[in-house]
Amino acid sequence: MLFTGTKRRPSHLGPYPLERLRRDPSMRMHEEARGPAKMPLPTPSSETNSLGAAARKYTDLYMAFRDGEIATQRAPVPDDLERRPADVKGFAYFLDAVHVGITKMSETAWIADTPVPAHSHAIAVLVEHGRLPETNNPARAWCEDAGSLPGNLRAAEIGAGLASYIRLLGWSARAHVLSAAEVDLERLAVLAGVAVRNETTSEIASPFLDHKFSITVVTTDYTLATDTPLASSARNARGLGYWLGVGGAVSGLEWRRRAKRSTHMSRYPMEWVKRVEKPTTLILEDEVPRVPKRAAFFERARFGDLGAKAEREITRFAYKAPTSRCIRELINALAPHQDGPVAETDTSTLQDPEANARALKSLSYALGADLTGICEIPHYAWYSHQSDGTPIPIKHKYAVVMLIDQGYDTMEGASGDDWISGLQSMRGYLRGAEIAGVMAEHLRDLGFPSRPQTNRDSDLLHIPLILQAGLGELSRIGELVLNPFVGPRFKSVVLTTDMPLTVDKPIDFGLQTFCENCFKCARECPCDAIPLGSKVMFNGYEMWKPDVERCARYRVTNMKGSACGRCMKTCPLNKVVTLDGPIYAQIGTWLGIKAMWLKPILVPIATWLDDKLGNGRLNTIKKWWLDLEVVNDITVEPQVGTNRRDLAPNANIDPSRQKIAYYPADTMPPPDTFETPYPVDRKAALDQAGRMETPLEALARKATEITS
Repeated sequence: MLFTGTKRRPSHLGPYPLERLRRDPSMRMHEEARGPAKMPLPTPSSETNSLGAAARKYTDLYMAFRDGEIATQRAPVPDDLERRPADVKGFAYFLDAVHVGITKMSETAWIADTPVPAHSHAIAVLVEHGRLPETNNPARAWCEDAGSLPGNLRAAEIGAGLASYIRLLGWSARAHVLSAAEVDLERLAVLAGVAVRNETTSEIASPFLDHKFSITVVTTDYTLATDTPLASSARNARGLGYWLGVGGAVSGLEWRRRAKRSTHMSRYPMEWVKRVEKPTTLILEDEVPRVPKRAAFFERARFGDLGAKAEREITRFAYKAPTSRCIRELINALAPHQDGPVAETDTSTLQDPEANARALKSLSYALGADLTGICEIPHYAWYSHQSDGTPIPIKHKYAVVMLIDQGYDTMEGASGDDWISGLQSMRGYLRGAEIAGVMAEHLRDLGFPSRPQTNRDSDLLHIPLILQAGLGELSRIGELVLNPFVGPRFKSVVLTTDMPLTVDKPIDFGLQTFCENCFKCARECPCDAIPLGSKVMFNGYEMWKPDVERCARYRVTNMKGSACGRCMKTCPLNKVVTLDGPIYAQIGTWLGIKAMWLKPILVPIATWLDDKLGNGRLNTIKKWWLDLEVVNDITVEPQVGTNRRDLAPNANIDPSRQKIAYYPADTMPPPDTFETPYPVDRKAALDQAGRMETPLEALARKATEITS
């Protein structure tokens, strides 16, 4: 089918077909002959622009990791110098770089009078700038005045993460960006084959991005195969092959489709989806309890409720793969900056809820969010207490809910519970914390109380907000929402604020019918935590309630990988619905959204066809990472191996053989139980199954109560 070459494109080649462009080795001589290295231009002043100031602050937080300690023992990386770059480039592309190239370090690229480390190679990374909002959009002035600072922030994120990773492998590495560099960034971008120099003007440009990019360079003594500089003719790269996506790259047609959409709209046509007054999940709002953070099962593992092994592993499960560890450390660095003082300033020009909502959506997309919706915050979405027992006040009216795609390509190459699973989560959490953090700083400077609610520190449950903001429906996976275009393949972040905003309505794309007839996630779950049976009422919600203890325990103690996202990997809605995706996926999605009356016919066919087409299988072409584990700060081969699961289409689907444990709110640890364990009572939780109310029974009970 058209554009299926994406399946066969290795992830380390990136989204643009750089590999198809002509190379010229003589360009290295020309670059090295250009004279002294050029000091990077100073970043634009951020003193008069709150968005620029916020971006610069977060850039500086990342730059604290530009250099650092090197592991005392080198990791067992391949001797093959061609395999090493696939790992390094794949990591950068996974973090949303657009071009990555490698060159031997040039003596002329070091800035004069700076300490020069013994680095032999340089990795040059280009990051595309976000789109500038339309002139009638309040975010236009915010982004225009900030200049390249948001782009520099994204470059710093990738540079810091990549340098940290290489040091954890046991080699020296230092990240360089516009605001902190000892190298000529532009020269190294040319030498690494990701940019072309205009000899007349001396300016550099990307063959595909023109000048709309920021640069980060990582210098290192890690030996890697190198790239040849581009020929000057590569400036004219947008030919027929580019437009058609030859080689499996993102096609020019798809890039143009995205560029034509208004900046407050995501790349996905959410405007196709039916809007409804209430979520398709029955929520008895007066019966939804506010629960303490102490009740979350990852917290329960940390406090010892799940036993000694889970208590031990919770301290390292996000850190035990070198890729996820270095990203988690960046997340930790951002967490202390989630809140701050609100400027006393005139907000009278920012009282239009519709204009504000449009501006925040445009800003979120410019900073890197994939899908954004807005809702009022229901009271039950707030946690009741912090983990230390401190009550949590309800303080903001609106939630800006943002979804970060976890990356289809990498998901294709993974089993879902192998050594890349943790990074898939951490990358989403980091990007979310970064975007919401910068936006909150900006809004507080404009005079509006605002706070990011991140994976690292959130005062709210995200699931009800994703539902209310119209970004998805609750699925069979249970405590997970599915979006019609990216399925379950995302992580969420929430920005709470009192800025006046118009809200979005919930959506209905027929997911309840789909999940009622599809059991693939439950069939493929490695710990049998996803229910095969029908929905129940749990804490006031209608849902397919998973066995959260079993799920949390497996994710924390998975010894052949880091965490788990196998349900996301195998879900039929984990797909590419763009001009570059398979035609059957595009047509199926359109029919699923636009012709919901066909759902009873389409769903059985779709679920059967998904297996027949092999969706959810391992695509080894997409595996860019090395399977490695960190033990006592040393990166080693995984101690007990690696999960590499394929589909099990013939597995037994029998609800009667499955036992699901239920832990309602009244069985959870009290909010002040933070000094001693509160062990789970699994036997009692299994006995709860016989007492669970069905949605129909709940509705009948409520009707009786109203009548009475």
